[in-house]
Amino acid sequence: MRFEMNHKVKFRTLLVEPVRNGIYKQKEFHGRGCKIINMGELFGFPRMHDVPMKRVELTEKEQSKSLVQQGDLLFARRSLVAEGAGKCSIVSEVNEPTTFESSIIRARPNPALASSDYLYYYFSSPLGRERMATILRQMAVSGITGSDLMELEIECPKLEHQRTIATFLSALDDRIALLRETNATLEAIAQALFKSWFVDFDPVRAKAAGLEPEGMDAATAALFPDSFEESELGLVPREWATRPIYDMASYINGAAYKAFEPNAERRGIPIIKIAELKAGVTSQTAFSDVVMPEKYLIKTGDILFSWSGNPDTSIDTFVWGYDPALLNQHIFRVLPNIPTERSFVLQTLRNLKPVFAELARNKQTTGLGHVTVADLKRLHVVNPPGAVIEQFNNCVETIHQMIFGNEQQAQTLTHLRDTLLPRLISGQLRLPEAEAQIEAVCA
Repeated sequence: MRFEMNHKVKFRTLLVEPVRNGIYKQKEFHGRGCKIINMGELFGFPRMHDVPMKRVELTEKEQSKSLVQQGDLLFARRSLVAEGAGKCSIVSEVNEPTTFESSIIRARPNPALASSDYLYYYFSSPLGRERMATILRQMAVSGITGSDLMELEIECPKLEHQRTIATFLSALDDRIALLRETNATLEAIAQALFKSWFVDFDPVRAKAAGLEPEGMDAATAALFPDSFEESELGLVPREWATRPIYDMASYINGAAYKAFEPNAERRGIPIIKIAELKAGVTSQTAFSDVVMPEKYLIKTGDILFSWSGNPDTSIDTFVWGYDPALLNQHIFRVLPNIPTERSFVLQTLRNLKPVFAELARNKQTTGLGHVTVADLKRLHVVNPPGAVIEQFNNCVETIHQMIFGNEQQAQTLTHLRDTLLPRLISGQLRLPEAEAQIEAVCA
């Protein structure tokens, strides 16, 4: 049977009980008791498993009303940015009593009428986000209300069809997750090599002890000295200089958001804010067709450094894996002064993430911190001879290319997942056809 896109129901008709806002407890009740899902977990774990959380003490009455169970949907009730309000996560696993904070709305689907997994994919898709935008309230912060959420009309095929769609999309998510897990392993390998050579100086320490450096050939080992000397960073390999991180590259800050004259009709190319660095180009991304100076144009493969935001979640280094886009302020486009040193510059920035977070935390106001150009000029790092950097790049460039290729495939699969959903709901696309498209991408 085919279902048309106008086959809609009110969200409340799919629930076993009305939605509920989370709980607020004063500080003296924190640090013990039940786990509590905060906004950090909601945004960090779209499929909520058994992850570390803070704790809060609840009374028996509070527990009877405010715990989560497997299959519950959790929505961000408010957010500093519009794209965050209404963000949906699903509770996939609960191993002990777990509650949720007051900025979160809990919805409990009726399993006889709706698949929680289907609803999660629906609300996470551009189609669902478009529906959610109709109930978004813009005040000091963007937000939704539980009453509006319950009255929201959504596309809902028969339960059997929901389950089929959810199973297909879950398998697709597993492929995406595997690609990103592989990338995490590859990144750890690249970072471990960087740390060994340029932080712990393992090859130099081995030679100083009269040993052969582990895991490298004689030609590579010959590039490293066998002793140390004092520097402003402490002991560094002999004849290795130090330099400000600012001198490694050009740091081009993005333009003010208003300068792009952003539009919601997707004319032109996307404007990249910190949200896009984390989630890519989404239905919430603004576009611009204004002609901007070349320096504000992000190219595929560019290194981007977000220097403003939450010190723990936003200050980070990224590689842009999408099509050309426009650079918003609060993000540096990092252009290595010596292009062949790109991998070295990238790993240096990533290795300094904890340092950047602490610098930003020390200048934190209203939840936001900053890493300034002055910080980059003060922060010194080792400056190995060019031959050592060249050899490092030879070792890790292949790893970076693999990471980039995997991320490109993950993005393609993510785009397919989002675009296939409405066609699967309506019956315009049959499951075998959707599977064939996925296999073509992965071939």
